[in-house]
Amino acid sequence: MKLLIINPGSTSTKIGLFEEDKELFSKNLQHDMAELAQFKELTDQYDFRKEAILNFLKETGVEAGELAAVVGRGGLVKPLAGGTYTINEAMKRDLHKGLQGIHASNLGGLIADEIAQTIGKPSFVVDPVVVDELDDVARLSGHPLLKRRSIFHALNQKAMARQYCREHNVKYTDVNLIVAHLGGGISVGIHHKGKVVDVNNALDGEGPFSPERSGGLPAGDLARLSFSGSYSLKEIQTMITGKGGMVAYFNNNNIRELEEQALAGNNEIKTAIDAMAYQVAKEIGAMAAVVNGKVDAIILTGGIAHSKYITGGITEKVKFIAPVVVQAGEDELRALAQGAVRVLKGEEEAKIY
Repeated sequence: MKLLIINPGSTSTKIGLFEEDKELFSKNLQHDMAELAQFKELTDQYDFRKEAILNFLKETGVEAGELAAVVGRGGLVKPLAGGTYTINEAMKRDLHKGLQGIHASNLGGLIADEIAQTIGKPSFVVDPVVVDELDDVARLSGHPLLKRRSIFHALNQKAMARQYCREHNVKYTDVNLIVAHLGGGISVGIHHKGKVVDVNNALDGEGPFSPERSGGLPAGDLARLSFSGSYSLKEIQTMITGKGGMVAYFNNNNIRELEEQALAGNNEIKTAIDAMAYQVAKEIGAMAAVVNGKVDAIILTGGIAHSKYITGGITEKVKFIAPVVVQAGEDELRALAQGAVRVLKGEEEAKIY
């Protein structure tokens, strides 16, 4: 059961060829910003990205006809429950117009479906970032004009939750897990019996600050800054996502480098790293309250979870809630493959968009 996996990012295209969930080949194609600048709109990159993917497939020596399915990273479509979705015309329309925003991940489903159609095989997306399983009480922000949205690292969070359940011989639908994805953005979700019933919007303005995102800012000060006349809307949005967090403080999003400087005696950087871990721990504590403190485990994942200093600081503050498990890194290609395999083996049904 060979699967082609496609995960487009802002400046890269990650591609994998899997035999079920076993990786046979993978490649991370980095796209130079100057190379991408020739395309006026993101959708204009379609043929460029598709050609790179097809060239990768040729390099593996595997014929497209040998594939059982093609899987793309889900983009910013309408809010939906977690799971594996068959790519259909309605999804493709929403991916093309960027229903909740324009992002390279929108191209994943579009390209996956075109390749799959040429060989008469199914195409899927798995746990896109817009997975929305929030409880009704979690949707209210405090003002009717501002509704809380569920946009987070759903693919990796759910993959790590399922991995924990496999390793501990429990069902995902029977446990309460708090999963903290620590990467360029940070999301902390409470997985209550198989659903993420509350999570911070990791894309634009909730939760802990991160290497590139500001997290929750003082609302009054942000409003005054926005209308000061010194910044455009786009500049404010960039402060929140892209140039917030560690980038704003130190013009550096590389946590490994920053940690080295902190441990070498830079107290200003050390305080910022400690503050980031502190905010993650506070968010974990808030999520524990959602299930009345009945948490089976806390999972720390994502690239930053490789840092023993940061995970150690978080663990010290939250271990009273539940056992803390570190599952560092992320394997999005495998997570996408696993979602398709569950459907192809009949372990779950593909959902319809």
